[in-house]
Amino acid sequence: MHKPLKKLSEELRSGTISSVELTKYYLEEINKRNGELNAFVNFGKETEKNALEMAKHADSIIKNGEGNELTGIPLGLKDVFCEKGMETTACSNILKGFKPPYEGTIVARLRKMGAVFIGHTNTDEFTMGASTETSCYGTTHNPHDLKRTSGGSSGGSAAGVAAGLCAWALGTDTGGSIRQPAAYCGVTGLKVTYGRTSRYGVMSMASSLDTIGCLTQTPEDAAIVLKHIAGHDEMDGTTPKVDVPDYSTLLGTKDLKGIRIGLPKEYLGMGLKDGVRKNFEHSIEQARQMGAEIKEISLPMTEHGLAVYYIICPSEVSANMARYDGLRFGPTSDAKNLVESYFEARTKGFGDEVKRRIMIGTYALSAGYYDAYYRKAQRVRTLTLREFDQAFKEFDVLLTPTTPHVAFECGSLSDPVQMYLEDVMTLPASIAGIPAISVPNGKIDGMPTGLQIMGPHFGEGQILKVAQALS
Repeated sequence: MHKPLKKLSEELRSGTISSVELTKYYLEEINKRNGELNAFVNFGKETEKNALEMAKHADSIIKNGEGNELTGIPLGLKDVFCEKGMETTACSNILKGFKPPYEGTIVARLRKMGAVFIGHTNTDEFTMGASTETSCYGTTHNPHDLKRTSGGSSGGSAAGVAAGLCAWALGTDTGGSIRQPAAYCGVTGLKVTYGRTSRYGVMSMASSLDTIGCLTQTPEDAAIVLKHIAGHDEMDGTTPKVDVPDYSTLLGTKDLKGIRIGLPKEYLGMGLKDGVRKNFEHSIEQARQMGAEIKEISLPMTEHGLAVYYIICPSEVSANMARYDGLRFGPTSDAKNLVESYFEARTKGFGDEVKRRIMIGTYALSAGYYDAYYRKAQRVRTLTLREFDQAFKEFDVLLTPTTPHVAFECGSLSDPVQMYLEDVMTLPASIAGIPAISVPNGKIDGMPTGLQIMGPHFGEGQILKVAQALS
């Protein structure tokens, strides 16, 4: 019964299945397999009851001839999306027991459409990580090999879709947190243009980098989802009033004639494993046979992406985590004074990676170091953005591998710097705020690899069209 979203929607409309039947199927799959995968967190009777009530409501909407392609389709919510009345923790001990009194914009839109929330998916704590190993609920395992990570931070969403525990899932991408796990788990992962989707009601990590996207079975499914979740939001000042097209109509056929594709040579020197390179070269040849015009390009600012990201991101983390002070959120304390209360709540509530980024960011923003680090990083960010803008005057899309290798074994990267390097190919697009998508493009010894397609600002239609053709 686990089929692409579009097919499930057609079956719901035709009466072949009901949303209740579909929801029960996915709930059963979660109960059977989540013990070994750990893709869903806080899953229990309340979650199941909530999902079935939403499914019944969806069936009534469909019966009345209303709704859209997402009506009645069960999805997973990454555990940073505020769902009113349901525990939402960002997989951090400091938010254990927190039930939001309101819903995020995208969650509210999906509820109004009649989508079915089947549970919250695992993530690195406050999305800080590349393997879900910083989650207070433990690591999510890769459905293709349980010894390996599903990636992160949207690892729970990627594993849930790949294993057939949900039809699709919401995720967030700050530096690669949708695209990297999508590549590791063999699904489609879409990072949108910064501001294309609303961040209101989504727990922040780095506010100038965070984007809201989806993990789906196909690019066509991603196009359907984006059509319904994108657009301006009065509650989020970073969402411009840019028209949202019907992305599904832009996908076209398996033809790339006239499409200009750039191959940034810097990405091919980032320690690519032989199998990843081979699969990437196969994708290039496939595009060439479809009529695409392919040419190599140089993006020299790429080499600075990692350094820029790990100055800007921790700096914004330092600011965003300040709200978790043990007074409004976190465990109660018997501290004798305010400072002691802060210290106790944050020591117990935050994991090592969150503390590490807070310290790095606070240092980078401190007097005497702001100009040397943060301001300089922002200048390089501007140069990176200009470099991409220039590239897209010549090319429609840019193609790279999504990751330099397949999913690594859980616990094998104990050095934080090694973990940071996992996003080396996805970071530049995040720094520039451009859209990018990862689609499966083969396997190495049974483990998936991903192809990354980047486009200009608000060029989601272009990257989805190429993704569909090469899938």
